[in-house]
Amino acid sequence: MKLAIISAILGSAAAFAPAPVSKTSTSLNAFSASDLPGALPPMGFFDPLGFAEKADEKTLKRYREAEVTHGRVAMLAVIGFFVGEAVE
Repeated sequence: MKLAIISAILGSAAAFAPAPVSKTSTSLNAFSASDLPGALPPMGFFDPLGFAEKADEKTLKRYREAEVTHGRVAMLAVIGFFVGEAVE
C-alpha cells in the first residue's frame, strides 16, 4: 500500500516537472530572415537597406526588438500630442 501511494505521488510530481529540451541545430530548424513574423506576401521579407545581409540571428532579433520599442514610443508620443492639443 505504501509503495502504491509513494509511486502515485512521484508520478503526479513528475507530471509537473519541466521536460528536458535539447538545443540542436539542423537544416530543418535553421534560422532564416524570410521566416520571421511579418514577412507576408506579396512583399515577403522587406529589407531595402540590406541590414539583414550581414546580421546573424541574435542581431536580427535585437533589430526587431528595437523596432517594436521605437514603434511603441512613437505611438505614445502621438497620444501625448493629441492629449496636449485637447487640453489647450
